[in-house]
Amino acid sequence: MRAPPDLIEHLPRLRRYARALTRDSGRADDLVQDTLERALARLDRWQPGSDLRAWLFTLMHNLFVNQIRARGAQETVIDDAPDQPVSGGQFEALVARDIHAALGHLPEAQREVLLLVGLEQFGYAEAAQVLGVPIGTVMSRLARARENMRRMLAAESAVTLRRVK
Repeated sequence: MRAPPDLIEHLPRLRRYARALTRDSGRADDLVQDTLERALARLDRWQPGSDLRAWLFTLMHNLFVNQIRARGAQETVIDDAPDQPVSGGQFEALVARDIHAALGHLPEAQREVLLLVGLEQFGYAEAAQVLGVPIGTVMSRLARARENMRRMLAAESAVTLRRVK
């Protein structure tokens, strides 16, 4: 079977999702490559006319889960955000850094759902198919992920002032 002609157009989304999952560009590139290798090796299992994007994301998700299981432990969160002060006009970069850090603190299951639905704009049914869970599980994980993100980002923005006499 020949590779679908629109396989290439999914690469930026696959890379973005892999980068968000792994939080490391090198590992993200490896995950995308492994996903494409698996997709090409199992192309006979893809149903022409079905959603290629969902199939590729399912392959990537399964590979990622297998990699985590192979490591035998939860990944540690690495905050690669700079600790140096940033010059004026960089508010958006600081917000993005805080969001990235908060995403890193979410449990894997919540982060995966939040990235699929929020970033990749998958519907609940598509996300459920990719993750291999019921739609209700997607909805509850998403609700918990959003609440955790709100809580973490509110804690980041909370400023404690001391009273000076």
